[in-house]
Amino acid sequence: MTRVRHQRLCILSRQRSLYSTTRLVEAATALGASPIVMDTLRCTMVVGGGGSKLLYRGVAVEGLSVAIPRIGTSITNYGMQVVNHLATMGVPVINQAHAIARSRDKVRCLQLLSAGGVRIPRTVMAHDTTHIVRLVDAVGGLPCIIKLLRGTQGVGVMLATTMNEARTIVDTFTSLGQDICLQEFVAESSGRDVRALVVGERVVGAMRRQARAGEFRSNLHRGGEGSPVELDATFRETAVKAAKTVGLEICGVDMLEGRDGPCVMELNSSPGFEGLERTTKQDVASEMVRYALARAQSIG
Repeated sequence: MTRVRHQRLCILSRQRSLYSTTRLVEAATALGASPIVMDTLRCTMVVGGGGSKLLYRGVAVEGLSVAIPRIGTSITNYGMQVVNHLATMGVPVINQAHAIARSRDKVRCLQLLSAGGVRIPRTVMAHDTTHIVRLVDAVGGLPCIIKLLRGTQGVGVMLATTMNEARTIVDTFTSLGQDICLQEFVAESSGRDVRALVVGERVVGAMRRQARAGEFRSNLHRGGEGSPVELDATFRETAVKAAKTVGLEICGVDMLEGRDGPCVMELNSSPGFEGLERTTKQDVASEMVRYALARAQSIG
């Protein structure tokens, strides 16, 4: 294992005790770097008067070699400002704020993927939901998926099997002021998907997630089970292309196994990898840290 000394790796994370954060710290230390964990919300940005500064708990932060942001959805806006601020200070950041923003906006992400030639499920977003039949027809009919644009870990994702169900779900979400989209239901992949973790130009680990009985969402947080999978070239190339299209250097890519090949559902710019490491027994954290340190060296 190549050791890289005198490099300070900043990990933006709300809690040092989180599995992914802990593993990144361990990997950085093993590689000879000096990790520093900073709670994103305790970072203070100073601009003007001679340049940009970053204060952490009131103390100026200097000498960072590279940063890996772990920005949760609840702090997206402030988190992206901190990421942008580090970039203005000349600190390489994996991933950049504009790419994080693209991945968090589900419709924008799908627009970019589709324009880039990446296969995605047929998707409809409409502010006027009075003509529900037409919206359902546009995604291929029933059953169909209805999801919140800002849901995570399977929260806010519903399956409508009848037109009455679709109308009720849409009316409920919209009455709560939530933006929603309708999506094609890929029947052959019901209750199952593939999570690939992309680092740079490679997929460094992948698993197939299977939903528990009676559930169509395969998220591990919802009781799904993961099993290691060796992806063929088509799936690996699709995952890497999806990440590059959105501009992410490190991300989780969720894909359905359709009859016509991989179908990309979603990209996660701050993927948790506890399930992936425990399922595949691969050292994903070291792959991420090694990539970040190499990027810092190439720029410096």
